[in-house]
Amino acid sequence: MDIFLNMTRFILLIISLFICSIGLKAQELQKISEAEAKSAHAKLHFKANANTGNYDVTYHKLEFTVNPSAASISGKVSTTFTALEDMNTVTFDLDDNMVVSSVTQNNNTVTYSQNANDELIINLENTLNLGAATTVEITYSGNPTSNGFGSFEVTTHGNAQTPVLWTLSEPYGALGWWPCKQDLNDKIDVIDVYITAPEQYTAVSNGLEQGTSLTPPGRKTTHYKHQYPIPAYLIAIAVTNYETYSHTVANNGNPFPVVNYVYPESLSAAQNSTGVTVDIMNHFINLFGAYPFENEKYGHAQFGWGGGMEHTTVSFMGNFSRNLIAHELAHQWFGNKVTCGSWKDIWLNEGFATYLTGLTVEHLDGEAAFKTWRNNAKNTVTSATNGAVYLSDIDTTSVNRIFSSRLSYNKGAMVLHMLRKKLGDTNFFIALKNYLSDANLAYGYAKTPDLIAHLEAASNLNLTGFFDDWVYQQGYPTYNLEWYQPTTNTISISLQQHQSDASVSFFEANVPIRIYGTNGETADVLLNNTGNAQTFVENVSFQVSNVEIDPDSHLITKNNTSTLNTERNIYTKYTFEVVPNPVKNILTLKTNASNLFKNLILYNAFGKKILETNKTEISISNLSNGVYFISIITGKGIFNKKVIKE
Repeated sequence: MDIFLNMTRFILLIISLFICSIGLKAQELQKISEAEAKSAHAKLHFKANANTGNYDVTYHKLEFTVNPSAASISGKVSTTFTALEDMNTVTFDLDDNMVVSSVTQNNNTVTYSQNANDELIINLENTLNLGAATTVEITYSGNPTSNGFGSFEVTTHGNAQTPVLWTLSEPYGALGWWPCKQDLNDKIDVIDVYITAPEQYTAVSNGLEQGTSLTPPGRKTTHYKHQYPIPAYLIAIAVTNYETYSHTVANNGNPFPVVNYVYPESLSAAQNSTGVTVDIMNHFINLFGAYPFENEKYGHAQFGWGGGMEHTTVSFMGNFSRNLIAHELAHQWFGNKVTCGSWKDIWLNEGFATYLTGLTVEHLDGEAAFKTWRNNAKNTVTSATNGAVYLSDIDTTSVNRIFSSRLSYNKGAMVLHMLRKKLGDTNFFIALKNYLSDANLAYGYAKTPDLIAHLEAASNLNLTGFFDDWVYQQGYPTYNLEWYQPTTNTISISLQQHQSDASVSFFEANVPIRIYGTNGETADVLLNNTGNAQTFVENVSFQVSNVEIDPDSHLITKNNTSTLNTERNIYTKYTFEVVPNPVKNILTLKTNASNLFKNLILYNAFGKKILETNKTEISISNLSNGVYFISIITGKGIFNKKVIKE
């Protein structure tokens, strides 16, 4: 254990050094990802337990007795479950540091055993047949081994060093403090949570508070009820001297509260920060449908990590920044209503929550701020040349890899943005609403193919190649663009692509291009790049000065170049200039292709023709001062020039 703790401290040191190197925005996201991974260090090599797959949990009554001054818990967990096959024993995940003192089935004492694999094995009274249900009650106590590293934390806050206790069980920490079914293969239909603690403290958990009762000597029991399906890792408790206040979400006549549980020393700052939750909530409801737990509550409970954790109906918050509020609220749809069906699919939780933070920037701050957000995300993704959004089996044994801010969070978010651009807003948001409301997924689990199916159904696109390149494989493309104008009203663009990782032979993508003119004109085009050295010819109405790749950061790409082919470009091969400019009296046309010249037309600033001539020298002394335009008609097209008369 000492070796492991030293390794953990080293990992956290490396994370902190990385945070310092990438600036405030990346620091905030890193803290979010770090907090969501904290609880798992003690169970770094947890594997899905095949012995818990033969039953379906329908109900938990969770009775916990705790004191935020002591790193211990005593509990009584009553579990109702239905057999998925004939059963003589039932297995729960429970850290062997927790000591079980008794087990009953339907109020009758039964035998049990605990083993070094963190299993509690209960011998049932009789064979439980397929489809039958029963209830077992487990009484236990102990000091959770992960104390100090996440899943069950006891510390202090404020100058008064007030005790505080909280839990954070994602992804593998729930079994550290209560007997449960740890895997991502079951959700509990209903839970009742009873927290008994010293009466001066406020206790927080999932769902709606049902009431409190005094329990002598000097203790108080608080009852919460949650009536939506929930996985074990999203069940949480917190206890300290919280101050509470609420906001109300109107919710089209079906209001629900946003309840904030805040340290007293943070109350004023929190009250100035959390009001935006209502605006963000309304925006997410408009985009993705009803708040998934609208019959209960949403809320925030302050805790001691730098980031946050999206426990169902009550996110635990290390601060109340707008980005953190948006990120954890987003999880109530993506992660809590529809939960990733394996840790290999964690981007379905974290990529979405990160992208919805970006959508909040777009909603509240506008497109320019959203562009900056995308650019920061893209720079984080491309800070290394490898890495996939989707995890391998070995990746799931590394908590730091599961919660990689570069890949699971930022790359997942940018992939979603690229899908939005590829499908268009209408199809993209329809697909996500359908994904969230799918009867096979809602309040259950989803994997990446489930999302693909809804995106394809809404858009009529085949996205197999897109997901192979951008989700399942690694890296990103770099583009080398060469351009020239073969005529005065067209531009030829050739794209050469290089890949940062050998796992992808070619990234098919819609590549945004911005074309700039010599007189400040711009034109945006989208190139459907399906092969290397592909050439595109686009119409333009001006002389081009420059071409930029992905000017608004819509793609995951880096180190792009744009080069003019001067030998083939009409504006460099044939020169037509008017001098002097500005001009007072006589304007002269100079060219290296006099044999191509036909005539020129002079227009005023309003587009009215002033004169037309086939001469290369004209007098404009009689014209008023101001801006004029000249169209030079040639055998290769029309060359346009701006002239200033002074």
